[in-house]
Amino acid sequence: MSFNPRDYSNSENVATCKAYKRLPEPEIVEIAIRYANINPSGERGIIMVHGWPSLWSSWSNQIEEFKNDFHLIVPDLRGFGHSTHSGDPRSSGNMGDMVADLVCVLEHAKVAKAICMGHDWGSQICYEAARMRPDIFTAVIGAVVPYIPTAGPFVPVRQLVSAFPRLTYQLYFDSKLDAAVAELDKDIRRTIRATLRTVDSPPPDAYLRSADSFLDAWSHVDEIPPVPFFSPEEEDYFVERYRFQGFKYTLQFYTTENRHASWELAHKQGNFTIPVPALVVHPLHDPVADWNVAAKLLKTADFVPNLTTKFLEGAHWVHIENPVEFNGIVREWLRNLDEKDSSSKQERDSRMTDEL
Repeated sequence: MSFNPRDYSNSENVATCKAYKRLPEPEIVEIAIRYANINPSGERGIIMVHGWPSLWSSWSNQIEEFKNDFHLIVPDLRGFGHSTHSGDPRSSGNMGDMVADLVCVLEHAKVAKAICMGHDWGSQICYEAARMRPDIFTAVIGAVVPYIPTAGPFVPVRQLVSAFPRLTYQLYFDSKLDAAVAELDKDIRRTIRATLRTVDSPPPDAYLRSADSFLDAWSHVDEIPPVPFFSPEEEDYFVERYRFQGFKYTLQFYTTENRHASWELAHKQGNFTIPVPALVVHPLHDPVADWNVAAKLLKTADFVPNLTTKFLEGAHWVHIENPVEFNGIVREWLRNLDEKDSSSKQERDSRMTDEL
């Protein structure tokens, strides 16, 4: 049965959250974060955090898998879909801002603690959430992207493209933001189709390698095939939601200002370690980068002492491309986590009994 996001319209909620708008003058404003609130009577919560250019509905397969066992909180991040933005994409969308939004959403949903499941940039938000607020975010599941620790000096993206040439598009989003927005907004369906591809229906080899265009590698294709893992209803929904405010505020992840602010925040806090259990699922065929190699270069494991790493066939959208396998990995990890928690509780109870 195909997933139709509109079937969840009755589950949609809106959290009004305080947000910093840093330019042109610093001020605190209110933004509206829309989220799907599914099975609110569930004993444990999972907040699902999408990346770029996604929406809450990209978690369709995980929603169907876990909706009967968990309370699912599935937001559109600030600036995506119908979730509003403070109005300053260059400097008001750093990791601290994003984590504050998640905390606001959980408070609105009356959830005290939750597992954070992310994909792409959503993974990094979840890692940062667990680093900053382990009292709220009790475990992390990251699809595709490893934790990127900020313990060392700030590294601009331009210094990474020689090792990871398909990060070049990020230079375009940063240095030519207005031009990038105009290109992405011109034909939203074409932008979505160009980005959401699979191993069996890949993008051109030149894709993501330009510092002057995001879509130029597709110029020889008159009509890009539909998103392989979406039903027509899902693709139409994506296009409709992006038409509300376009891509302008979604590019907040790529600006040097927000990246540096995220790095600076971690250094001011003086903590770079994720103290909660974490699972990362790396795809084997992501055109963006070999994330396993990246994790080793970044020494991710040194900063995540309770890390489980798994690998899965698929490209960048591995949780949608191979949902059965992805969900199986997640469910097994959650089951092991429960067993460890139960064992730890029994040991604590036993010690208390002995002391009595």
